[in-house]
Amino acid sequence: MSIENIVERALRDGYLTPAMEAEVARICDNASELSIEEYMAMDRLMAALLTGEVVTVARKQFINVMEELVLSEAISRVAEIQSTTDKSLDVGDIAAFALNRLPPLYATTEQGAIHQRQRAKEQLQDLITQQVREGIGRNLDRPDLGGTEIGKSSGKDVLKQISKLLEAYAPDYEESSS
Repeated sequence: MSIENIVERALRDGYLTPAMEAEVARICDNASELSIEEYMAMDRLMAALLTGEVVTVARKQFINVMEELVLSEAISRVAEIQSTTDKSLDVGDIAAFALNRLPPLYATTEQGAIHQRQRAKEQLQDLITQQVREGIGRNLDRPDLGGTEIGKSSGKDVLKQISKLLEAYAPDYEESSS
């Protein structure tokens, strides 16, 4: 969507959403230079915001309390395992595994977060512990495939990663000819 389209929509609807604001910012960040039309649209938007013709929709801040509880549990368990063995575990993978199997517990205030933490400790602690343990089991059982963290992929190592994946899951697929 273009800046002009976003501004027209904001003027028509009377509000600028966080998604619209982010899209304008993305366009501005990626453009080496804005056109005259884009500058004029931005001026119209600024004037409308200043006069109250367009209002911004506030971003609601929230947290998923389950994330901090799972991370805390995963870090504790991984520390125990790594203190007694030479196994290397990925806390992020373990937490993601557990979080995908647990209900989210969102809160928008500190009081709500306290309530969600208490509720989780009373009702869900055993389930949290169980899912983290399963995540650890999966992490210990899987071969190291040399994966790339989200946002860190360069595209150069894709063939290498596929080769490692095939070697790990099908080591005897292609037997060498003698």
